[in-house]
Amino acid sequence: MERLQKVMAEAGVASRRQCEELIREGQVRVNGKIVRKPPIFVEVGHDVIIVAGRKLRFEKKVYYLLHKPKKVVCTNSAQEGRLRAIDLLKGVKERVYPVGRLDTDSKGLLLMTNDGELANQLTHPRYEVPKTYIAEVDGWVTGEEIEKLKKGIHLQAGKGHMEKIKIGQRNSRRTILEITLREGQNRQIRRMLARLGHSVKSLTRVQIGPLSLKGLGPGKYRALKAGEIKALRKLVVRKQEVRR
Repeated sequence: MERLQKVMAEAGVASRRQCEELIREGQVRVNGKIVRKPPIFVEVGHDVIIVAGRKLRFEKKVYYLLHKPKKVVCTNSAQEGRLRAIDLLKGVKERVYPVGRLDTDSKGLLLMTNDGELANQLTHPRYEVPKTYIAEVDGWVTGEEIEKLKKGIHLQAGKGHMEKIKIGQRNSRRTILEITLREGQNRQIRRMLARLGHSVKSLTRVQIGPLSLKGLGPGKYRALKAGEIKALRKLVVRKQEVRR
């Protein structure tokens, strides 16, 4: 037996907290009866769970690492004339979706899964999952500017920080930066650098936690290995324990 909100989250309904709110609002039925007061325990494969009029269907949990090219969009909604990340996963039968987003002009590592609970944990700011990018930036980025990026730049949704920054090649025309974030505001890297007068020519995500883009060409994907899935779970569990 498992807690209802955990089962709902794993089915991709929403985060556990949001699922609990749906239960309290009376939007969830178990075996035909409205349930409102957690804790509620259910047996997957035996109990019939209906959320907002839709029966939950449970698939085998699958995890894929995709190298997203530019101009590919991170949405499962129909896009007339635009290629979606899920369109690149030929042969995958399960209903997977992107974990977090890469904007249309960015490329690189994208995790695709139908594991709603893990997806919510990996994208929630409190878990501080590190994500590493390679950015080609217009102009010479100075040491003083790098310190400003680390200390934080004020953006519309709050102050944005870059945890680590390494300089690769640098000349008067461009700078190559390796940037690690533990937060994820919309187009954060591009907006922070723009505040300092630098436009981003190209942006590639090369790592999320223990997952690396190494050996995977643009538009290609592969299933995660058992050890990689275990490492992702350990990453968020460790953060939960630290916060207690």
